[in-house]
Amino acid sequence: MAAKAARRPPAKKPVLVLNGPNLNMLGKRQPEIYGRETLPDVEKACRAEATRLGIAVEFAQSNHEGALVDRIQAAREKNAGIVINAGAYTHTSVALLDALNAAELPVVEVHLSNIYKRESFRHHSYISPAAVGVIAGLGSQGYLLALQALARLLAR
Repeated sequence: MAAKAARRPPAKKPVLVLNGPNLNMLGKRQPEIYGRETLPDVEKACRAEATRLGIAVEFAQSNHEGALVDRIQAAREKNAGIVINAGAYTHTSVALLDALNAAELPVVEVHLSNIYKRESFRHHSYISPAAVGVIAGLGSQGYLLALQALARLLAR
C-alpha cells in the first residue's frame, strides 16, 4: 500500500512591491525630499516587516513604463497584491492605471513625500482609482504601512 503524500496548503502568493522611475536613485537624488535611505535599505526593511507579518514579498523597479506594465500584468497570476510607488508615472500614466485595474488585485499606492505639499501637477494620481488606499509623506515607513494594510486585507 502506497503511503499517501502529505497534503500541504498551497503556497501563499507574495505581495509585489513595485517601484517606478528614479527610485533606484534613492539616497542620492534630492535627499531633502526623499531621504537618505537607498532602495536596498527600503527593501531590507520591507522584507523584515513581511517576515513579521507572515507574508512573502517580491521587489521590482524599472525606469521604463512598459516594463512596469508587463510586471503588473504578470502579477495577476503571480502575486496576492501590489504595493506601488510609481514615481513620476503616478501623474502621467493611464497605462499603469489600466494594468492595475486588469490585474484585479488589491493595490496600495505609496509616495515617500507628501505629494500634496509639492507642485500642483503632483496632486493628481492616475493610479489612485485602482488603489484600496494611498499613503503619502511618511517616507519609507509608508511601504511598511502598506504591507500591514495588505496583510490584513489578504487575511480576510
